[in-house]
Amino acid sequence: MTQSPLLSVVVPLYNAGELFAPFMASLLAQTFEDLEIIIVDDGSTDGSGERADEYARQKSNITVIHQENGGVSCARNTGMKHIRGTYVTFPDADDILEPDLYSTLMAMVRTDDLDVAQCNALRTSSLYGPGTILIPLNRLRSTQIMSGTSWLDRALKTRRYLHVVWLGVYRVSLIKQANLQFVPGLHHQDILWTTEFMLNARRVRYNERALYHYLLHSESISNRPRVGQPNVEYQRHYLRICQRLEELNQQYSHSVKIHRSFHAQIFREALIVCHAIRREPDEAARQAMIADFLATDTLSRMRRNARGLKQRYHLLLWHYRLWWWRKSAQAHT
Repeated sequence: MTQSPLLSVVVPLYNAGELFAPFMASLLAQTFEDLEIIIVDDGSTDGSGERADEYARQKSNITVIHQENGGVSCARNTGMKHIRGTYVTFPDADDILEPDLYSTLMAMVRTDDLDVAQCNALRTSSLYGPGTILIPLNRLRSTQIMSGTSWLDRALKTRRYLHVVWLGVYRVSLIKQANLQFVPGLHHQDILWTTEFMLNARRVRYNERALYHYLLHSESISNRPRVGQPNVEYQRHYLRICQRLEELNQQYSHSVKIHRSFHAQIFREALIVCHAIRREPDEAARQAMIADFLATDTLSRMRRNARGLKQRYHLLLWHYRLWWWRKSAQAHT
């Protein structure tokens, strides 16, 4: 392939197992053909990397990069260094794509000169079974051209929007201009990446069609049950996200409108940690999580970003709960 493609598809790959073949079948069945596929094998140990090499031998538009395991952020960052497309997308190697996913999104960006086009998706527990709509149609319908901040405001207000990069195609020049990188080692790094992209985007459209099938399975990082020390370490990722979201609001406050929903989002991300503390059965782990919560000033961060009576009520409630749980533990020592 000598001519630069319109779309680069960066696929982070790590031990996708039997799910890799159906994913690749759906990717190779795309009706949009002006694309390159860059598979970043992130140290797979189950033969996924070798299977990716086989696809590359069969298709001239497929490139495989092998690297030591560094996590999905590092894999995506590596892929970004090698893309040649005008737009880029980041599907996961264990999901399924509708055949017209990229033809639909690329038609949108070419018609309206968009920075990003996004679509809806289905959550499903089986490869080809029925699923549930990711963003209910009674919460959000297709849009016309919007600014990135206006779109993000509308999406967050649905309370069903997920910050996932696989929902869209993104203008590469804007990514480079804003110097956007995925944070290595951070779970749910999509939250920060998509937020900052939207803070820079000027032309965005959303399509309500569910063109992506997000497969829920036990090996998914977000679906693994955690208790004890693994839960402590996992919640630290959310604490970092809360801190960085507040920093982004401050960083961009002089150039774009920081909507009320942006503050409320920070509060809701912190609530995830609060509920994890409440559910944690191991008392030592619970106390470690409370210590992390207070040491990172997250309670004050919730206070600064609480919006509306309901969030202010929850602020008081969790302030009391954290204080009571800590006091009770100290009384038994």
